[in-house]
Amino acid sequence: MHKRRKYSQEYKQEAVQLVGQSDIPLAQVATNLGINPSILRRWCGEISKAGKNAFPGNGTPRDLELALIKRELQQVKQERDFLKEAAAYFARTSKRGTT
Repeated sequence: MHKRRKYSQEYKQEAVQLVGQSDIPLAQVATNLGINPSILRRWCGEISKAGKNAFPGNGTPRDLELALIKRELQQVKQERDFLKEAAAYFARTSKRGTT
């Protein structure tokens, strides 16, 4: 099973701009970007209907904040574990040097 790829709002808007500003066919732009032409065609339709309000995303600001906090917590845990290991290492080496 292959994982579904997610694209940012900016990426989608830039891809649609590429289609509008270039003489290259939509299918070729999609191939160059590594996406399916039907996805790019759908993005173009969404932009034409909603304009700058297209691609609002599914998440809420609260969900984004929660994800950010979880990432930060993971980083702090990794730093803490590293410091614990470093303290244990230096405690062992200082005991060896004094005895």
